[in-house]
Amino acid sequence: MRLKGARVARSASSAERIDLDIQRGRIQMDGSSGPGLNLDGYLILPGLINCHDHLEFNLFPRLGRGPYPNATAWAEDIYHPDRSPVKEHLMVPKAVRLAWGGLKNLLSGVTTVAHHNPYQAEIFEYGFPVRVVKRFRWAHSLRFSSDLADRFRAASKRGPFLIHAAEGTDACAASEILELERAGVLRRRTVLIHGVGIDCDSLKILHRRRASVVWCPSSNLFTLSRTLRPEVLRSGIPIGLGTDSALTCQDDLAGELRVARQASSLTAEEIYPMATTQAARMLCLHRGEGEIKERGVADLLVVADSGRSPAETLQDFCPSMVILGGKIQLVSKNLAARIDPRFTRDFQNVELEGRGKWLVNVNVSRLRAATEAALGPDFQLAGRTVRE
Repeated sequence: MRLKGARVARSASSAERIDLDIQRGRIQMDGSSGPGLNLDGYLILPGLINCHDHLEFNLFPRLGRGPYPNATAWAEDIYHPDRSPVKEHLMVPKAVRLAWGGLKNLLSGVTTVAHHNPYQAEIFEYGFPVRVVKRFRWAHSLRFSSDLADRFRAASKRGPFLIHAAEGTDACAASEILELERAGVLRRRTVLIHGVGIDCDSLKILHRRRASVVWCPSSNLFTLSRTLRPEVLRSGIPIGLGTDSALTCQDDLAGELRVARQASSLTAEEIYPMATTQAARMLCLHRGEGEIKERGVADLLVVADSGRSPAETLQDFCPSMVILGGKIQLVSKNLAARIDPRFTRDFQNVELEGRGKWLVNVNVSRLRAATEAALGPDFQLAGRTVRE
């Protein structure tokens, strides 16, 4: 496949017209001429990276009435598996719920997502809508992972170690960074999810250990009425962006990029790496994810070109096409007219309320039938109605 005529993102602030060849799932930027898909009027961005999601919980409504002092208090308040609405949602087969979580990410331009739960190869490696990070280890949190030290010691040094930490505004949350330090689990490959309770002393420890933080602003604001402190956002610590799940965030990564701008003094250029290059480094992705480069993996997001910089474009966009490993996974109705129909002959229609209509390489009919059996026809995906 050759993509012609579009501007191609080279950094957060710059883009240039380059023809891209895709061969065996890799990018070639040779600028050669010849027939190809005409993308004049479009901007090609790297496929986005979601640093934190619980994929199986994206059909759920938001649960809880915050603010809570910490995540443990929220969990104790909302987790009642024998009551509605949790009871009905857990009746949807887990594989189906995971697929909906993947579709949520695909519809927001995500090509790679870090799922904070066990990796299920039988689901994630056979036609899943997006790529799920495979090489990682995890623990839930200090409070819910009594075997934390053993989990960390068993972790590979080539992948990240993910853990919820300092998810709160009270003294208990603030103390967790020091507890993790004493447990010996703070290292360069450690990725802390949330970090709202990080204070000045904690920040010094994280700098020394070179650990990273995943920022989930919508989820934090809903449960805690606060998110990462400005001094943490400006500290130089690697920070990636995550959506968490619909239990606390009724949106996707496209929406989270906007919330990150609104909830901080950061510029669009400073937020851009949190879903691209910096996110890839934090998750130890080494195939060129998060950028567009020679021989890099062909994970691409195509959007209408408004003439703005790549970073500013990500503040307000709708995917026109998503390419995963060189294969089209999503295309808008308008752009589909330019594509050889052989590429999309098995695709299905999907519409997401308030967002758009696409053809996707996902069996939406099967997912809908399995979901309606438990939830009826009016279910929502991360707060939005889905139609075929």
